[in-house]
Amino acid sequence: MTQSIDGSTLTGAADSQAALQQPREDHLLAAEGAAVPSESVLEANGPGEAKVSPASGFASFGLRRELLDGLEAIGFVEPSPIQKAAIPELMLGRDLVGQAQTGTGKTAAFGLPLLERLDPGQRTPQVLVLTPTRELAMQVAEAFTSYAARMKGVRVLPIYGGADFRDQIHQLRRGVQIVVGTPGRVMDHMRQGTLDLTGLRSLVLDEADEMLRMGFIDDVEWVLEQLPAERQVVLFSATMPSEIRRISQNYLRDPAEVTIRPKAADGRRIRQRFLVVNGPQKLEALERVLEAEGSEGVIIFARTKAITLTVAESLEQHGYDVAVLNGDVPQNQRERTIERLRDGRVNVLVATDVAARGLDVERIGLVINYDIPFDGEAYVHRIGRTGRAGRSGEAILFLTPRERRFLGGLERAVNQPIEPMEVPGNASINQHRLDRLRQRLTAVLQEPVCDPEERALLAEILQRVAGEQGCTADQLALAALELSLGGKPLLLKGEERWAQSRPGAPSGRPRDSERERGERRSFNERPAERGEEGPEPHMERFRIEVGWRDRVKPGNIVGAIANESGLAGRSIGKIRIFDAHSTIDLPRGMPDDVFADLRRLRVMNKELQISRLGS
Repeated sequence: MTQSIDGSTLTGAADSQAALQQPREDHLLAAEGAAVPSESVLEANGPGEAKVSPASGFASFGLRRELLDGLEAIGFVEPSPIQKAAIPELMLGRDLVGQAQTGTGKTAAFGLPLLERLDPGQRTPQVLVLTPTRELAMQVAEAFTSYAARMKGVRVLPIYGGADFRDQIHQLRRGVQIVVGTPGRVMDHMRQGTLDLTGLRSLVLDEADEMLRMGFIDDVEWVLEQLPAERQVVLFSATMPSEIRRISQNYLRDPAEVTIRPKAADGRRIRQRFLVVNGPQKLEALERVLEAEGSEGVIIFARTKAITLTVAESLEQHGYDVAVLNGDVPQNQRERTIERLRDGRVNVLVATDVAARGLDVERIGLVINYDIPFDGEAYVHRIGRTGRAGRSGEAILFLTPRERRFLGGLERAVNQPIEPMEVPGNASINQHRLDRLRQRLTAVLQEPVCDPEERALLAEILQRVAGEQGCTADQLALAALELSLGGKPLLLKGEERWAQSRPGAPSGRPRDSERERGERRSFNERPAERGEEGPEPHMERFRIEVGWRDRVKPGNIVGAIANESGLAGRSIGKIRIFDAHSTIDLPRGMPDDVFADLRRLRVMNKELQISRLGS
């Protein structure tokens, strides 16, 4: 049986619904996005029988009263499409393959039916959930705990690396029904004999494609091979690569298949944009984007640990409350960092893909892909950190000119176009600063941040200054605002130099041959090399080991460097060609990896061997 939901269709669940006595019409209406009352009244069949008023649409699944009470307590009203499709199948005990993006409610889709079929009297694990990361394991365990808050005797245990192994053994010996863990730590307990799975009824593979990406798929298969012959297997994945499909074919028996395709409205909840910026200008572009687009919570994805540190240090210097998550951050610090992000003590998180896996923080309003992800699946997971729980979100992708060609693949992964944008200019940044200042003033007027005693002292200071200086209230207010700026200018001024390829313009080589003609003319005039001026302040001069005897022209050098470094041709400065070498001015701050690539770059079949002049 296969179900496919794209916001307009739902097929193939008739047998499950009939078994649960679920009205077919309501089920279809809900799947199509029509309004279904959050509360329904069932009239009594016989005289004297009380009316039953289910707290939410979840009652139609036949869940026990304790689960319904728990859902009502946490504010769950209407099932999501993945829950409507999966819960009936899982309550029948069927295996299931579910394809759904993060944030669609899949944890409740498998958690509720497995809790419904749980035996609280059995003190050994009945449900095992494998997750790719510790953060996701903790979140899934917390979700199970909240769903089962009204069920007596149900215990949930997350087990993962980095936590005390002996404490986990102690908790397992006390008795748990639900274990949520990462593959490596689950295998450790199974090999030690401390995790008894002889009574296991259900196994869930959550975010299976991510476990494949992280290299855990062999561990997952090992766990599957140790399970009892009679068990239910549930597999959820955002994408279905061939290896995950093979797992489902080998280890699941006649599974129901559910695919959730986001409605157009769901896809539009996350506004996706890209900008093209040259490598050396990425940090400044990032600061401008945060100034103009920053929201209450931001995650910035970088490719390596080193880049996360560089970005975080730069943002800290500009006054941002920033934290880092990468593979070098110990587990206890990771947990504290996520909690600080959740409660607003940190507004900007700079993270690598693996470190941020499983993050579920509702207040994230903006995701910035500072480095392009390796594939469409990673992009989908990244932007899924925003737009949670029905909220809107923003996603901005940084591309260098040579990465522009990968844009189409990412658009296919999300099945929608990614809009072009430009690096915010001074005007938009200044407007954002003015709006933010006005909002802060309004917020303090509506809800003072000082206690009454301190406010009284502030009022007394204002009265004293007004009396001494003979100034008006407006003059005092202006002086206080200036004081709040801390000596920093309110408005951004100065030249807006952006060596950025415009989204619709070709990148790489210069648009015409003016540079080449100009540089050749300057060589023919042969100004004295030793009397030549140094590079401009924002540029740095380099030497490359190709010259006239190699028949090289300025256009050859510009084109090769632009294509390799991601620099637009017009951001490359003066070029001087001599017999056996040349000099070239490039923007300051060239990353080491780009510099290393340029050293090996060949022009006219000869390596550039680029070096800084004077080094």
